[in-house]
Amino acid sequence: MTLTPEAAQRYARHLTLPEFGEAGQERLLRSSVLLIGAGGLGSPLALYLAAAGIGRLGIMDFDVVDLSNLQRQIIHRTQDVGTNKAKSARRAVNDLNPGTVVDIYEEGITSANALDIIGKYDVVIDGTDNFPTRYLVNDACVMLGKVNIYGSIYRFEGQATVFDGRKDAHGKRNGPCYRCLYPEPPPPGEVPSCAEGGVLGVLPGMVAMIQATEAIKVLAGIGKPLVGRFLRYDALNMEFRQLRLRWRSDCPVCGEHPTVTELIDYQEFCGLKRGESETDSAALEIAPTDYAELRDEGKEHLLLDVREPFELRICQIDGNLNIPLGQLPARLDEIATWRNKLVVTQCKSGMRSRKALDTLRKHGFTKVKNLTGGILRWGNEVDPSISAY
Repeated sequence: MTLTPEAAQRYARHLTLPEFGEAGQERLLRSSVLLIGAGGLGSPLALYLAAAGIGRLGIMDFDVVDLSNLQRQIIHRTQDVGTNKAKSARRAVNDLNPGTVVDIYEEGITSANALDIIGKYDVVIDGTDNFPTRYLVNDACVMLGKVNIYGSIYRFEGQATVFDGRKDAHGKRNGPCYRCLYPEPPPPGEVPSCAEGGVLGVLPGMVAMIQATEAIKVLAGIGKPLVGRFLRYDALNMEFRQLRLRWRSDCPVCGEHPTVTELIDYQEFCGLKRGESETDSAALEIAPTDYAELRDEGKEHLLLDVREPFELRICQIDGNLNIPLGQLPARLDEIATWRNKLVVTQCKSGMRSRKALDTLRKHGFTKVKNLTGGILRWGNEVDPSISAY
């Protein structure tokens, strides 16, 4: 694609960059990006990508603009309240850059439509705020060999990375996927939404700019993408922290022997169809701060860590007994003396330990609590020395 005089003028600042130039701009003009969500992250993403010259932009959102959205979802206007967000976003993109073709999807991403829609685009950017969709988008991108640019926000903190589902010439994955980072979703209701916990209005703008930057780099073939690196942003203290991400050979989607080879029921996978009532579920949980208080008071209990041994080498809570979840049924005799005493189950994020709790209860253990959010939340709320992984 040859740049027209008008395009050369519009993108002159890109063309001036030796690392970018005409070749990079022409790649953008030929490229396509799917934005899943036109909310806090999707709003600035759509504007920046259109301004940069992305040739085709897909915008997917089933929701309508609400007045409370306007504090951070900057692509929408007051007069757009009540309008579908994808439609509102298309209007703004067309105003900014008529040369960008905009496809809109006034629906949510599902296991039924994901492969068909995602397959039409070069890069996918996940701007959603729920776990079923994140796992769905991840799995679809891995299966299709697409780049998935991830970002999330909550209160004053954001995070971003690039999951590259493509393979190199030798058939090796370019990097880890979302499941390598989070093998299991947190318990239902464990992570509050922005509506529940609040979010600083400018925060999604910062994270979205990082995502947009990574998309442009990937599509233009410049720089070093954020693959295998996890960027965390603390707006209150204006601090960035970078963590290394590693591909997991046992990942059920992108590992050496994948067990998830087709899209599944992600609501069920994330525990949102569990029959247990919220009241019953809450009674079986113990928050990290409450557990810290219990430890400080010296109350008798057993901390049962059901992670794999290699995970304990990364981080652990002192005084635990480690019995991996898969070995628990065969090793119940080792903890038989605790059948009528307090047992606190613990894993990485709270999902495996919740399964352990269910196993213990079925075998007559009467006083069992699950450490909510696992050791990751313990590290965030109680012990900052805990290494996230």
